[in-house]
Amino acid sequence: MVKRDPAKLKKVSVTIPFGIGSAEWEADPAERKAAWSLYVELVTRIAVQPLEIDQGLLREALTSLYNLFGTTRQILKEAGPDVGISHNSVGGIAITVLNKGLRPLLAKWHPLLQTWESQRPPHLSPKAHEQNWSEEKNLRNELESLRKDLEQYANALAVIAGVQ
Repeated sequence: MVKRDPAKLKKVSVTIPFGIGSAEWEADPAERKAAWSLYVELVTRIAVQPLEIDQGLLREALTSLYNLFGTTRQILKEAGPDVGISHNSVGGIAITVLNKGLRPLLAKWHPLLQTWESQRPPHLSPKAHEQNWSEEKNLRNELESLRKDLEQYANALAVIAGVQ
């Protein structure tokens, strides 16, 4: 059992989507550092930035979201067991966000988009081809809904990290 120095603990209270709800605990320096790393990854990606209809490619958005799996795993592995995997821990929250937030959207949309992309005529740009897809608007709507949840998650990470 890891002993925690009470002088270095910071009580945090956050509300997070994806069925996690509210959590309150004393975050130690390892958790705050991991939360900061996760926060930086989120706020520098399309994950929490609006994807306007005439901007970006859906493939790039899905790839950026997919890459959060590897990045999150790496951050949690480097942070070690001190960040925890319980419900009220940075590790537990991060794993739930991946499995209940990102995974369902990616599992649904990645193969559908991949099938559509494989039908692109050589004379048509990837952007134009995406815009011709009957499911483009639906995917953009789901990405926007996910973005709002991920923004709430990013804000919670900022609180845990002590920067908000």
